[in-house]
Amino acid sequence: MGRSTADKENGKVKIPKAKTTRKPVKTGSIVKYSPSWVVHHSKDAPGPNLQLIGRIRRGVKKAEWKQLLGTIGSTEKELESILPSSISSMQKKEIYSKETSERIYALARLYGFGYEVFDSKEDFKTWLLTPSRALGNKQPFDLLDSNLGFQMVENEIMRIQFNVYS
Repeated sequence: MGRSTADKENGKVKIPKAKTTRKPVKTGSIVKYSPSWVVHHSKDAPGPNLQLIGRIRRGVKKAEWKQLLGTIGSTEKELESILPSSISSMQKKEIYSKETSERIYALARLYGFGYEVFDSKEDFKTWLLTPSRALGNKQPFDLLDSNLGFQMVENEIMRIQFNVYS
C-alpha cells in the first residue's frame, strides 16, 4: 500500500515503514474489534480473526463487557451460567482472563450471527430459550457453557439460515 507513494531520494526508493502497533479504531462509541463491534459486524468478524485473537490474548476490559451486555440486552446474572468465571470475580477485575475473554467473544459472534439470521433481537432471544428438537429438546442457551455447545448452536442457526431443518 505505501509502496505506491514511495519517494526517490539519491536514486534509492524509500519505502515507508509499516506501523507495528495499532490503536483500536473507534466506530462511533464502539471500539473496533471489541465484543460489541463483533455483534454489529458479524459479517466482517471472520475477516479480522487475527485481530480478534490478539484482543482475546490481551483480555477483554470490564468496560467492553458492560458495553456488550447493553448491546445484547442481557444482564451478567442471565449469562453467569455460561461464563468460565463467577460474576463476583469478574466484578473485581478490570481485564479478564484469556478463557473468559474467549467466551465473551464467542457470545458476541453468536449474538451477531443470530441477529443476522432472525428477524429481530427478540426473536433470536426467544429461540435461544425455546427447546429445539434438533438439539435433543434442549434450549440452545443451555448448551452455551461449552465450546462444543456453541458449535452445535451455531450449526443450528446456520441450518435455519439456509432453511435446512433437522
